[in-house]
Amino acid sequence: MLTFTIRRLVMAVPTLLFISLVIFLLLELAPGDPMAQVPLTVPPEVKEKMREALGLGEPMHIRFWKWLVQFFWIEPQVLIDATFGTSFSQGDLRVISWQTRSPVMDIVVQRIPQTLWVVGTAYVVGVLIALPIGIYSAYRQYSIFDQAGTFVSMIGFSVPPFFSGVLVIVVFSVNLGWFPSIYDTTHKVVDWDSFVVQLQQMIMPVMVLALQITAQISRFMRASMLDNLNQDYVRTARAKGLGESVVVMTHVLRNSMIPVVTVIALGVPSIFGGAIITEQVFKVNGIGQLLIGAIQANDLPMVQTLAFIFAVLIVLFNLIADVLYGLLDPRIRYD
Repeated sequence: MLTFTIRRLVMAVPTLLFISLVIFLLLELAPGDPMAQVPLTVPPEVKEKMREALGLGEPMHIRFWKWLVQFFWIEPQVLIDATFGTSFSQGDLRVISWQTRSPVMDIVVQRIPQTLWVVGTAYVVGVLIALPIGIYSAYRQYSIFDQAGTFVSMIGFSVPPFFSGVLVIVVFSVNLGWFPSIYDTTHKVVDWDSFVVQLQQMIMPVMVLALQITAQISRFMRASMLDNLNQDYVRTARAKGLGESVVVMTHVLRNSMIPVVTVIALGVPSIFGGAIITEQVFKVNGIGQLLIGAIQANDLPMVQTLAFIFAVLIVLFNLIADVLYGLLDPRIRYD
C-alpha cells in the first residue's frame, strides 16, 4: 500500500502540471481584458504601464512559467516562513490578484475558514445522515421508511439550491424570525454565546447543502446495500447462524461501502464548487463567492489559482478513495 501511495503521488505531479497548463490556456483564450474597468480618463501610456505592472505585456509561456514558480516554489516558502518564522521568501514576487493587488493565497486563506464552517459542516452532517438512511432503506426495502426516504431524496435532487435557499430564508427568517437571513462573516467565536450565534447563522445554509448531499449519498448507499444483500456470502453467513446485525453491519456494510467511498471522497472537492450558489444566496464570504467575484472582475490569477486548487483536491481525494478501497476490502491489492 505504501508503494502504491508513493507511486500515485509521483504520477500526480505530471497530471497536475498538465491540468495547470490546460487551465492557463483556457483562461488565456477567454474574452475580456483586466484593463477594461480602468476609467476612460486614464491616458493610454498610463494604461500600458499598468499592463506591464500586471505582467500582461510578457509572452504567454513566460507568464505560465512565472506562475508555476510562484505557486509551487514561492508560496510553499511563504507557508514555511509563516509557520516557523523564517525568511526564505523575503523579497520574492508572489501570485498577485489583479482585482485587489494583494497575494492570492492570502485572500484564499482568509476565506477558507468561512467555507469550512458552512460547507465542511454541511458535508459531514449530510454524510452522517445519509449513511444510516441508505442502510435502513435497503434493509427495509419498500417499507414506509424507504418510500419516505425516496421521496425526500427526489426533492433533494430536484430542487436547486437557489430555490431552496430562498425558500428557507422566507420561512425561517422572514416569517418565523428564527435565524438571520444573511451570514455575518465578521462574527468571531470567543465564548459560548458567540458560538450559539454562529450556529444560528449556519443552520440555514447547512440545511440547504446537507439536503443535496444526503439525497445523493443515501441513494448510492441504498443501491449498494441492495446489491450485496442478495449475494451468496450473505446467505452463507445467515446459514452459519450469525446474527442479523452482524451480517448486515459487518459483512454487507463493509462491501457496500466500496462504491460509496468513491462518491464521498470525490464529493469533497466538488461540494466546494457546488457551494458557490449557496454562498451567494446567504452572502457567505467564502471560496465560492471569491471565485464568482474573480470571474466577474476578470481576475485571471485568482481564477487560475482557485481552479487549480480544486484540481489538486480532486487528485488528492481520488488517492484517498483508492487507499480506502484496500482497507475496506482485503481482496484489493495494489502490488
